[in-house]
Amino acid sequence: MDLQEITERTLAGDKRALARLLTYIESGDPSGKSALAQLHKHCGRAHVIGITGSPGAGKSTLVSQLTLELRRRGNKIGVVAVDPSSPFTGGAILGDRIRMQELIGDPNIFIRSMASRGSVGGLSAATRDVVRALDAAGFTHIIIETVGAGQAEVEIVRAAHSIVVVMAPGMGDDIQALKAGILEIADIFCVNKADRPGADQTASELRALLTLDQRRKSGDWTPPVLKTTAATGEGVEKMADELAHHLSYLEQSGALQERRERQARSEILALLYQSMITHMNLTIGKERFGAIVGLVASMENDPYTAAAILAKELGIG
Repeated sequence: MDLQEITERTLAGDKRALARLLTYIESGDPSGKSALAQLHKHCGRAHVIGITGSPGAGKSTLVSQLTLELRRRGNKIGVVAVDPSSPFTGGAILGDRIRMQELIGDPNIFIRSMASRGSVGGLSAATRDVVRALDAAGFTHIIIETVGAGQAEVEIVRAAHSIVVVMAPGMGDDIQALKAGILEIADIFCVNKADRPGADQTASELRALLTLDQRRKSGDWTPPVLKTTAATGEGVEKMADELAHHLSYLEQSGALQERRERQARSEILALLYQSMITHMNLTIGKERFGAIVGLVASMENDPYTAAAILAKELGIG
């Protein structure tokens, strides 16, 4: 398949073409960017859901159950599961598709495991591009499961419309929410493994934390605190209802457009930063940059002057 055929067949929902495109995207092949540029005008229809939280909270099982519930409602689901990277090969070492066997075989479910490749914030650098491709391919819901990255796991706000923060009783997540900024990014809190002791207490503590948030104004969305037992599917139907409710709130309040603009701004700035770094490597070179770094490290120069020198040599200072 040539690039034009891949693009056309992706728009038609061809899984083979989509898989080829995602491979281009993950490998950094320029063909992937070219295809995405053509596909962009066909995006913006999917509800992008982020599932994040600490390791061991049961995110993968919850994603499986949520996917099945959304599928029962007649939706077409794309799942992007971001796993930690192997330090040797750079590949995904957990392979969420292994933990989602019951989803494989349904033509209206597409699962892609991605390695984080050292990216901070719980996502792979290519995650947003993969989501865009799935959106263009006609998936009505796209679920992103992040790496269990604890306090660094807030990058999901730049990729998803609705964010579910998953916690489990007895893991100290109530305190984690306060110190990590997780309280700010959650649209829905999920206390998973609710059949364990302490689930009611964890849910109560989260609700108490939400009442202390002074930044929330009248009419703003208040994150519900749900209890689920993903192993049995208990509570997942309620979560699907709340996700639909949240999307309606975003659309009616105008917050959906605000989120899209914030995410677009973030992505454009990230691409500009990448372009600047590429330009610097080509214009200045590693040796010259290394020499400037060495002077700062040896206290012979300061970082502010060094940055000004680099900016001038790049023609932007």
